[in-house]
Amino acid sequence: MNLSYQRRVAATVLKCGVNRVWIDDRPEVQERISEAVTRDDVRLLIVQRFIRKHQKKGISRGRAKAMAVQRSKGRRKGHGSRKGHGGARTPKKEAWMTKVRALRRELNSMRDEKIIDASQYRLYYRRAKGGVYNSRNHLRYNMEIDGIKLGGKK
Repeated sequence: MNLSYQRRVAATVLKCGVNRVWIDDRPEVQERISEAVTRDDVRLLIVQRFIRKHQKKGISRGRAKAMAVQRSKGRRKGHGSRKGHGGARTPKKEAWMTKVRALRRELNSMRDEKIIDASQYRLYYRRAKGGVYNSRNHLRYNMEIDGIKLGGKK
């Protein structure tokens, strides 16, 4: 039974493509649909759910979500997954800020605990700002060389 006319009219009524129109395939219903010649007839069949609109096919996010979970665990971040310059993932400025803030916190705590006095604090602060130290460990190592006793600190 040819229902191409009804399918086309239903597509315009449902505001979708012809291929998204679903028509009930039971013989007694098909007979009824073939008798529908006006838009109102087709609208009535849509209300009675003999003609429906298929859901749009989307792109599944399932695989993307699974990968995101893996990335949150720290997986899938190797050299082959990286794009851009070496400094693109953590810019030089951010790395510098992290390092200098750590050094300044360390110096503050040493001054507060009376391990170093104000003049020594100033000296090491300026050196930290000048980029002399690579890390807190490097700072502590240099202080020990300079003769400052850090004791059992970390």
